[in-house]
Amino acid sequence: MREHLGFLRTSSTAVKVAAWIFLCLGITGGVSLLLGLVPGNPRWMGLIVLAIYAFLFFFLYLIAKIADLLTRIINEVHAIKNNGMDKEDKCAS
Repeated sequence: MREHLGFLRTSSTAVKVAAWIFLCLGITGGVSLLLGLVPGNPRWMGLIVLAIYAFLFFFLYLIAKIADLLTRIINEVHAIKNNGMDKEDKCAS
């Protein structure tokens, strides 16, 4: 599993960047709808756009945080496993 840690770190960073991009674009679109800058759409649609993009941001950011947590867990398990092996080697000699 440790051979996939680089992929997990990279994908976590990519998903965080995507989450922030979606949030910025959602805020821009939602505010422009609220201010009436987009003709043909009611202003209340801006609130719906903001809510959808905020949910999307939190969802993607949560996925990235879970990937970060998974890498930490893998590193901790590996460290505990190595420390346990070292202690067993010292006890045997």
